[in-house]
Amino acid sequence: MYSIKEIFYSIQGEGCHAGRPAVVCRFSGCNLWSGKEKERSKSICKFCDTDFVGTGGINGGVYRSSAKLAHKISLAWPVKKNKLVRPFVVCTGGEPLLQLDHALISDLHKEGFAVAVETNGTIPAPAGIDWLCVSPKAGAPLKQAAGDELKLVFPQAGAGPHRYAHLKFRHFFLQPMDGPDREKATRLALAYVLAHPRWRISLQLHKILGVR
Repeated sequence: MYSIKEIFYSIQGEGCHAGRPAVVCRFSGCNLWSGKEKERSKSICKFCDTDFVGTGGINGGVYRSSAKLAHKISLAWPVKKNKLVRPFVVCTGGEPLLQLDHALISDLHKEGFAVAVETNGTIPAPAGIDWLCVSPKAGAPLKQAAGDELKLVFPQAGAGPHRYAHLKFRHFFLQPMDGPDREKATRLALAYVLAHPRWRISLQLHKILGVR
């Protein structure tokens, strides 16, 4: 059984695949914040900008089987499937690895999808994921220390980029923290990547373009 906040077609807005058309499957729930504003100040992740509470979004609901959820995701891909363009799904949250499992990954592959996951890294990822993006949070244990992409929201006290630069990822991104100090965060991120060229900047392209 899978609790899904929303399923929609847009672009991947962040990181290495920014601008790529994708079906976004947002799972309900997170292990670093309840999603309730009154509890934000006491949570591990205090800066989350995403509504992942409940199942009331577009195509949201409780899906009783992996096959049904994978089929629903496939219906959101509007392009006729062909060999030139592989359908792409981004599993995000909340924290998708609280629910994403081998069965769903397998059924998404049967539907023809490449499966990308965005996780906070506190839960080891199951095998079979095609693209794994880890976004560490200060104060949270990092149990997934390898993958395709590390995307660090910056700046975070206690989570400086130097803490993660040795990990086994193919790509390293700094993403300026959204909020009232976003411009300052962007300047700081730019200065850091210029001084440490292993890192690249990730901007939230979907917000710049005004899409979901």
